[in-house]
Amino acid sequence: MNLDDLLAEAIERNVREALAEDVGSGDITAQLIPTNTRGRAFVITREDAVLCGRPWADEACRQVDPAIAVAWHASDGDRVSADQRLLSLKGPARSLLTVERTLLNFLQLLSGTATSARRYADRLTNTRLRVLDTRKTLPGLRIAQKYAVRCGGCHNHRLGLFDAFLIKENHIAAAGSIAAAVERARQIAPGRTVEVEVENIEEFRTALIAGADIIMLDDFTEPDMREAVAINQGQAQLEVSGGVTHATLNAIAASGVDFVSIGEITKRVEPIDLSMRFED
Repeated sequence: MNLDDLLAEAIERNVREALAEDVGSGDITAQLIPTNTRGRAFVITREDAVLCGRPWADEACRQVDPAIAVAWHASDGDRVSADQRLLSLKGPARSLLTVERTLLNFLQLLSGTATSARRYADRLTNTRLRVLDTRKTLPGLRIAQKYAVRCGGCHNHRLGLFDAFLIKENHIAAAGSIAAAVERARQIAPGRTVEVEVENIEEFRTALIAGADIIMLDDFTEPDMREAVAINQGQAQLEVSGGVTHATLNAIAASGVDFVSIGEITKRVEPIDLSMRFED
């Protein structure tokens, strides 16, 4: 199962749960407005960003009131500039007021994630190194954030514990050895990707001999990365993880590894400053 297979269900569920916690038994402030009052509104960004979250915003409007009409002025993945209009809304004024916060929350968070991803992707435009996300996502919003990572030009690691093996230090300790863990993984789910995290060249050699599909080089120095690439000779795909910054990306790319995984893309997200305004 891939991200696209899970998106529709995740969008509906995310929005339903967000509206339940915000609207609850009803928007009592919106009741100040006569039921027959119609309104027009627009959403602008206060800063440069990469837009993301349109499906969640559309679904929020649909669930609050199908009578809300949405017109988008930019697409997910587009770079947008400060003071740019992102979308226009029209419909019952009560409904526009009710949907405002949920709509903005999704757009702010997911645009922040996509913008973070774009900063990393831009640094590697002329290299073959691909940036991956991790499972360090906001609870309940993993599919949404992984979608945003793709909108920002980066790539997805595994979606969860169910779609690929990632054998780490504690798994190795519990299984007895790298070789035993890899062998057992092949028995449990033949055909699934098996990745092994290693902390030094000796463990790297062991994982390579065991037949891992991907080997994660955890906190390797740059010389050790290059040594691993030389030993590997293209047998496994190599991923670097741990302590990665914008300043170290070019050196990692030059080492010849295939991937770099960065938890900060989804873990330390700064939401984009957006605002919704009613038109007279």
